[in-house]
Amino acid sequence: MAACRSSVMTAHVYISTSIFLLCLSAADGRLNTGHAGVLLVERRGSYPLIDLRILKTSAQHGEVEAGRRKVKRQLSFQRYCHASRLLRGSVPHTPGSLHLLDDDYLGQAAHMLSKVGTWNFDIFLFDRLTNGHSLVTLMCHLFNVYGLVHHFQLDMVKLHRFLGMVQEDYHSQNPYHNAVHAADVTQAMYCYLKEPKLAEQLSPLDVFLGLMAAAAHDVDHPGVNQPFLIKTRHHLASLYQNTSVLESHHWRSTVGMLRESRLLSHLPADVSQDMEQRLGSLILATDISRQNEFLSTFREHLDNQDLDLQLASHRHFILQIALKCADVCNPCRVWEMSRQWSERVCEEFYRQGDLERKFDMEISPLCNQQADSVPAIQTGFISYIVEPLFEEWHRFTEPSPLSRTMMGHLHKNKARWSRLRHAHTPSDTQTHSQAEDDICFKVSEKGRN
Repeated sequence: MAACRSSVMTAHVYISTSIFLLCLSAADGRLNTGHAGVLLVERRGSYPLIDLRILKTSAQHGEVEAGRRKVKRQLSFQRYCHASRLLRGSVPHTPGSLHLLDDDYLGQAAHMLSKVGTWNFDIFLFDRLTNGHSLVTLMCHLFNVYGLVHHFQLDMVKLHRFLGMVQEDYHSQNPYHNAVHAADVTQAMYCYLKEPKLAEQLSPLDVFLGLMAAAAHDVDHPGVNQPFLIKTRHHLASLYQNTSVLESHHWRSTVGMLRESRLLSHLPADVSQDMEQRLGSLILATDISRQNEFLSTFREHLDNQDLDLQLASHRHFILQIALKCADVCNPCRVWEMSRQWSERVCEEFYRQGDLERKFDMEISPLCNQQADSVPAIQTGFISYIVEPLFEEWHRFTEPSPLSRTMMGHLHKNKARWSRLRHAHTPSDTQTHSQAEDDICFKVSEKGRN
């Protein structure tokens, strides 16, 4: 009991410190803004948001023209700064803009952090209790749990600055690909890193990279998929030659923020560059078009029983699989949370479909709200993507109590979505089958991020 109270008190103090350092980082950014015209206070998106107001169609060529926003390259990566709201006088004064948490909320958030390793952790509640700072608060707590700050001799102000940049670079208006999703994936990754089969073999570097990749794996996601960027001839599609476009951008943006924050500047150049490359390898593994590639390799290792977690390369591969699992683990959560995530991701799909319809573009698979129902999309997603991956993870863990719990939720949720699917009118049945075919196509033909 005393240990539990001590843990909660420690988390309480840590959250308070986290908020203070966020204030310090924000204030530091505003001071820098005034020097030499460097605009660092604004959200560091790499390109203007995909917005109806900045899109125009060409009657002759059917192309989408670029918006009028002025953009600026930074750090040799394709990361742009929007025009400064500070100079327009539209930034709220601090500290009011940070909405500091009161003691009651701090206490509840600290209590939740003491149970962050449980699978029924409610990330939506935690995000409310931290007033939208779930990703920063969670990452700082986990770095503290693993002693990563001490091990890598990290500067706390630089760490908070970096995490704040990552959190801000997620688009809060996205129903799904936002900072709460990143926090949810990070919490799941932490649960996987604690698996007995894996935990004893991991090095501090493995843990550092696993948590960092989880937190940043979708940073600056525009809320549309790769085919949309390709058919609108977005500059990122050209830059990455229509291959792993979004994943490459998430990685490059993360490296840019690491360098801008100078989080790893105290390490030898070859060490920090190696960490950046490994981070990229993890983030690029989340490309759903590579699902079959990773799944077949994973299955082959398990069939041959030749995984040796004392080898750094094999540990890295398992971290890739763990991140892929964490990224799509929503159907393995309890129904109440799983349903929320399902509705959010479908809402994001539908928004893209509405945008494509408005500009007379072909509507992408799964993005037609009139044709693709949530139950149909989720049934196909579970059948073709989630279930095959988690069945192999279940084998890998031999199986663990956590894996048994996840598979139990997965089967129950799949059955529930199936019942909801068949509750629709008979005329919908063909549409549902098409939704499943679209998901299968998505995996085999590099369809979606």
